Amino acid sequence: MLFKVEMTVNIPKDLPTAEADAIKLKEKNYSQELQEAGIWVHLWRVVGQYSNVSIFDVRDNAHLHEVLTGLPLYPFMKMNVVALCQHPSSIK
Repeated sequence: MLFKVEMTVNIPKDLPTAEADAIKLKEKNYSQELQEAGIWVHLWRVVGQYSNVSIFDVRDNAHLHEVLTGLPLYPFMKMNVVALCQHPSSIK
């Protein structure tokens, strides 16, 4: 199943820099593992924002929930999730 997920990150200003940096490093490693596994199919930065638009290819809704809640930055994110399906005019 394909999903478009828009993520906006808002790390609290009072979170110590070292802690924030450690969380971001874990996030990067986890996201790259998901990309290598073919689960996190696309990842785009939104210009001028601490946001991204991503495409996930997962087994089902529960799998997506597991993947997203496993993100180290999840507690600091606002997400918008949209299920996708093949467009009848697509040649792919």
